[in-house]
Amino acid sequence: MFKKPVDVKTVQRLSGADKKKLRRTAKERFPQASDADLDAILPPKGEITLAKYPNHALVYAIEGEFPMIFNIDARGHDLFPTVYALWKVPHLLPAFTLKGGEVSRYVIGGADLMFPGISIPPEGFPSFGAGQPWAVKVPGNPAPIAVGITTMSSTEALKAGLRGKALRILHYYRDMLWDSADGRYVPNEGFFEDIVVEDPNFVSTSQSPDSAEGTPEVTHESEDAAIDSSDTADPGVHNEAKEEITDGINELKLPEDKSAEQAPDEKEHQTLTTEEIDSLLDKCLLQALYTSIKEKDLPMPGSTLWPPGVTLDIKKSSHKKLSKWLQSKSSSGLISAKEDKYKKEVILLGINRKHPDYMAFKPEKRVQEPVEQEKAVAESSVTKQLEVAEIYKPSSHVKPIFMAVEADMEKYYSASEASDVVFRYVEKENLVKPTDKAKVILDVTLCDALYKGAIKKGSAYPTEIHKKDLGSTLLNRMQVHHKVTRGTQEVIRKGAIRTIQIMTERRQGNKKMTRLSGLECFLMDPDSLASELQKKFACSTTTAELPGKKGQYEVLVQGGVIDDLAKHLVDHYGVPKRYIEVYDKTKR
Repeated sequence: MFKKPVDVKTVQRLSGADKKKLRRTAKERFPQASDADLDAILPPKGEITLAKYPNHALVYAIEGEFPMIFNIDARGHDLFPTVYALWKVPHLLPAFTLKGGEVSRYVIGGADLMFPGISIPPEGFPSFGAGQPWAVKVPGNPAPIAVGITTMSSTEALKAGLRGKALRILHYYRDMLWDSADGRYVPNEGFFEDIVVEDPNFVSTSQSPDSAEGTPEVTHESEDAAIDSSDTADPGVHNEAKEEITDGINELKLPEDKSAEQAPDEKEHQTLTTEEIDSLLDKCLLQALYTSIKEKDLPMPGSTLWPPGVTLDIKKSSHKKLSKWLQSKSSSGLISAKEDKYKKEVILLGINRKHPDYMAFKPEKRVQEPVEQEKAVAESSVTKQLEVAEIYKPSSHVKPIFMAVEADMEKYYSASEASDVVFRYVEKENLVKPTDKAKVILDVTLCDALYKGAIKKGSAYPTEIHKKDLGSTLLNRMQVHHKVTRGTQEVIRKGAIRTIQIMTERRQGNKKMTRLSGLECFLMDPDSLASELQKKFACSTTTAELPGKKGQYEVLVQGGVIDDLAKHLVDHYGVPKRYIEVYDKTKR
């Protein structure tokens, strides 16, 4: 509705009576809102303006501030909150949570929300009807990113196998309604220009309620908290880089604390001096710059350089604050950094890898602890059962890039390996934009590799690209393959890997039948599996070739064993859950 710029027809102030009427309508539309919630978006003593648009939309705004409510039919009954209102009162609407931050690219790009992009809670969706207002959130970020209306009820959605359109998006972050506010802003650090990811402050607050910004005192317990958080929230765009940096800094061997074996009163007198802390801080920074931070990771928040597991207290250094320490390193020429005045944080922009300190530094190698070795062996024995990976082969489009950096054209690359190749080319040709380190200038070779043949006739070719989009754009120009390994058996096939589909349906009255297909991709023999399932579930099983799909078979299992079958594939065969799709057509 607000994808394209639209001129406002008229703007007027609401009278006192109209303000009261609007408040009553909002209370009926949002029954879960308290009086305080309504005061936040429709202040009783503030002036409310009404803007009328040619597309019949009405927008209610706090005068001199932000639009808060809109409706789409010009009758004033079907009210919807704007993202500005939801950032003030996030619980104003129920919200669907996306499977990950990457899905937000499509939503804030103007696409409607589909069921496959929604993270389903363990307890299932709550009951909802068609035509109801819902918000959209990203995991790990409390601020909604879009508003829309449901296209079907929860009952209809289950009947459809949770496929198809879930929400018709009416308004989203960065559309024309959001952009119409003079003081437009973003609610937290997870909001970027073309993607929304988890808010690091929200995640850290939920992990450690007592932690305060600017006092990065870290205990060993925080490492466990970081591991827990990775299980409860989908990773955002910067998480992989953060984990690598954390590993890089943690590889640094600090002096052993021999005072632990000494008497308590003697231990109290053995503390690090300011000079020693400054020296260790510099070593930590060089360790991260040398082993973990790559050009594609920049720019990045300076706080990323302070990972869990570091026990140094920066307050006891000569710099006192993380920001001042980074600024001093910038002044010395080791790094380039600037302060983000909006976020009140120093942003790392670039690394001078020819700096004398950098060139003289010898990074520490991480010595794996015995416990970690045992854990690695145990994990490898489990994952060895089945390994699935999406890999890419260079195509003729990207051949000049790979040839320029002497990369093997016949090799299969992982996503990160392919991304490293293009960033090696960027570094070799010095294509990072001098005035904006987050962007890469497209020379003729790189532009052709990424866009030749993909740009519509008559459209202009781009001249630059954001660093975070460079890797994914290159992958789109490569040939996608997938590799499946089970023990000593390994198969590489063209195309993306297809999922295993398990579907239960009714046959002959109330009898249930479970169908299982897509086994061939995972090196599983349908006949052997059918025989195994016959014994496991004490039921009849059979196999049949799929119509029109030569060489592909499905296994038919008598009874509704949909959940047990999925669990068996995960536990016994090691099939990742994300590659199993379950459809229960028996639910009404």
